[in-house]
Amino acid sequence: MHYFDILIFALIAVFLALRLRSVLGSRTGEEKPPSDPFSSPQSEPGKGKVVRFPGQSAPADVKDAEFEETPAAKPEPIDFDAYGAAGLGLEAIHKSDPAFNPKTFLNGAKMAFEMIVTAFAKGDAKSLKPLLAPHVFKDFSAAIETRAREGQVMVDELVAISSVAFEAARLDGSMAYVTLRFVSEQVNALKDKEGHVIEGDPSRVERVVDIWTFSRDTRSRDPNWALTETLTAE
Repeated sequence: MHYFDILIFALIAVFLALRLRSVLGSRTGEEKPPSDPFSSPQSEPGKGKVVRFPGQSAPADVKDAEFEETPAAKPEPIDFDAYGAAGLGLEAIHKSDPAFNPKTFLNGAKMAFEMIVTAFAKGDAKSLKPLLAPHVFKDFSAAIETRAREGQVMVDELVAISSVAFEAARLDGSMAYVTLRFVSEQVNALKDKEGHVIEGDPSRVERVVDIWTFSRDTRSRDPNWALTETLTAE
């Protein structure tokens, strides 16, 4: 009886193993890695339409097949006159780098402004470095080091960015320069190591106007712009 029970349990185990394999499948070493929610979706090779490069003949098994390609959407025309005095410069930059779009640039600059103001207030030189030109980074990092050495704490809260507008734009050789006027609402103050306010007012929201210039070499593969000059309008 004892051996009969063992045999029954063994048969049940084999049955369950086969059922589990039929549901989950077996590993072959060619499974796809888990999907990464942060990666761009990629089409699987061999699926969808076959796209041929100019001068390239189609394989024999698809030569007679008809392919209906969806035409690529044409970019919307840019009205450079709408940008006033900066329009001619923006158009010159666009001709040198067709990927440049003033509207997209404004959105990116707005994010860069917020990142730079926040990182400077926190004393985060590491985050500032890729956003600033070397000479600007040198000035910013020197100010951060001075605050740290004297035990000062900067209170800088960016409440809102009211507006961002083009002030000027020009192309010097392959170098593009774009100057923007940022109007923002900020809380600015500086405290000493005892916590006493030595500059500004941490309880007051102020309207701040900054004139920033960004630059980029249009021949470079690096699409990022760097902050090259900062001015605060009186």
